[in-house]
Amino acid sequence: MENVYLAIPLAPLFGAIVAGLFGKQIGRAGAHTVTILGVAVSFVLSLVVLKQFAVDGADPYNASVYTWMVSDGVRFEIGFLIDNLTALMITVVSFVSLMVHIYTIGYMHDDPGYQRFFSYIALFTFSMLMLVMSNNFLQLFFGWEAVGLVSYLLIGFWYKRPTAIYANLKAFLVNRVGDFGFLLGIGAIYMAFNSMDYATVFAAAPAMESASFEIFSGVEWSLLTVICIFLFIGAMGKSAQVPLHVWLPDSMEGPTPISALIHAATMVTAGIFMVARMSPLFELSETALSFVLVIGAITALFMGLLGVVQNDIKRVIAYSTLSQLGYMTVALGASAYAAGIFHLMTHAFFKALLFLAAGSVIIAMHHDQDIRNMGGLRKYMPITWFTSLIGSLALIGTPFFSGFYSKDTIIEAVHHSHLAGAGIAYWAVLIGVFITALYSFRMYFLVFHGKPRMDEHTREHLRETPWVVTVPLILLAIPSVLSGYLIDPVVFGDWFNGVLHVAPGHDVLGVIGEHYHGPLSFVLHALAGPAVYLAGAGVATAWYIYMKNPAIADNIAQRFRGLYTLLVNKYYADDFNEAVFAGGARNVGRLLWRVGDALIIDGLIVNGSARVVGWVASVVRQVQSGYLYHYAFSMIIGLLLLLFWFVFIAQRVGA
Repeated sequence: MENVYLAIPLAPLFGAIVAGLFGKQIGRAGAHTVTILGVAVSFVLSLVVLKQFAVDGADPYNASVYTWMVSDGVRFEIGFLIDNLTALMITVVSFVSLMVHIYTIGYMHDDPGYQRFFSYIALFTFSMLMLVMSNNFLQLFFGWEAVGLVSYLLIGFWYKRPTAIYANLKAFLVNRVGDFGFLLGIGAIYMAFNSMDYATVFAAAPAMESASFEIFSGVEWSLLTVICIFLFIGAMGKSAQVPLHVWLPDSMEGPTPISALIHAATMVTAGIFMVARMSPLFELSETALSFVLVIGAITALFMGLLGVVQNDIKRVIAYSTLSQLGYMTVALGASAYAAGIFHLMTHAFFKALLFLAAGSVIIAMHHDQDIRNMGGLRKYMPITWFTSLIGSLALIGTPFFSGFYSKDTIIEAVHHSHLAGAGIAYWAVLIGVFITALYSFRMYFLVFHGKPRMDEHTREHLRETPWVVTVPLILLAIPSVLSGYLIDPVVFGDWFNGVLHVAPGHDVLGVIGEHYHGPLSFVLHALAGPAVYLAGAGVATAWYIYMKNPAIADNIAQRFRGLYTLLVNKYYADDFNEAVFAGGARNVGRLLWRVGDALIIDGLIVNGSARVVGWVASVVRQVQSGYLYHYAFSMIIGLLLLLFWFVFIAQRVGA
């Protein structure tokens, strides 16, 4: 099976190399054919691996395939850990990526960078697969940085647009902050465990539970708490948690297919996967878990609020991603790792569906992304309309749709948690249900229902998009409904036994599982709680405000002008970063230039030395008068000085 495991990431890499280096020779058709075949091979082999674990009960595979370096007895290797978590992740990543690749044929049809784009998205898939298949921190960090690099290239794909360059630079810089914390966490692991291998570190971790060290003299810090918080700071960058969330909405500057891939199955899910994989470490620090829980709750609630005031169709979905990542993070903090991964999986399907449906709308609208200029698209684009409805219903947690099972499990898990901050987190995710329904169906109603608000030229040319766009929508709509029924094995079954580790006192899913009796029973149980009704209230509110009485929205914006301005300006996070961090960096640069460069280097060293030489030259120049008697007089004076030295000074020194 080792060859199969190798082929899963290498097949997309092969396609990326061929399309990237030989794109002109093989043409557009050749570029999309080789990359789609590579990802398709990866998906088929992922299904084979999933079948081995789900049906055949295969044992986990943990082995090294290449040793990069051995230093002081520590091995730095490329290796694979293939277990139930890996099998689930590689299947989701390769399937969503395959849908995005097919969709890209239609969306990027007329783009001059066609071959380059296919090369990038195939390389993105390879990077994410290497990350989730890793069995050690070296390879994890390689995949971690590789998805960051390719996301930089893809967000700035349209590099002639200043906004795209600004967005990819912003993503790069913000992720460097998170990656610095991540690297410190890996360094601390290397220092404490003298190993980079998962299995070795996880096995030794319980013995280090009470270990502490001093960062500052006289202050003891829990070693595992520091390690886990540093690792989670890395996750905050990749998975866009407050305050390192600011890059993700701007990533919409990239083409829509990459927005779907980043937000659904690759980069932003890397942090969620990493924390779940590190569960043997996080379970040994309640402080770290509480930190994760609170950060996730803040992100889930406050990023959802921003989605209500957005008018760009892609940005509405982007803030939805931020909020849903907050839900996943809350699950991790509550030790409901299986629920977090389950929501990662269901979210990958319906969020990719929503992004690709938004792209379909953008194509039909001639790349106008403002939902205020849409309306009534239902009769022109029936497939896009229906699949968007499915995605929206799954997103808000409608019973019997996939998002319902994963999101409600998280809400229940937080409700049963006894960690510090769990009470606040519960109310945050509960209120977030109403907000999610409000912004989701605000977008849905404004785009597909009501009076058409586009110009006459656009309306005359409205039609459903080609099959290469609509087929991926249909294929993604299916798991957006059905994947929720995997709750039995994934969340309440034994799918993650021995893979995700939960301390007995933190097993909230075990408590919920005692009352779980199947998907239908789960729906009936949820009907006794507030979440379903909050989602319904959000839909009803969106319909009444934006369909029946649109003036209400303007009245609310005027009456609560301060709050509205705060939301429109995204809590002034970008302004703060621009003024404090970017502005501060520029001010430090100016200070260094004025003092170091202008004053010391130019003023003292370069120009100063030139002035000294000039002064010495001016003095020496006075000696060169050109008169013979001046030179004779100077020689006599010099001779007298030498005689004086030898007669008087030398004698005294000798005495």
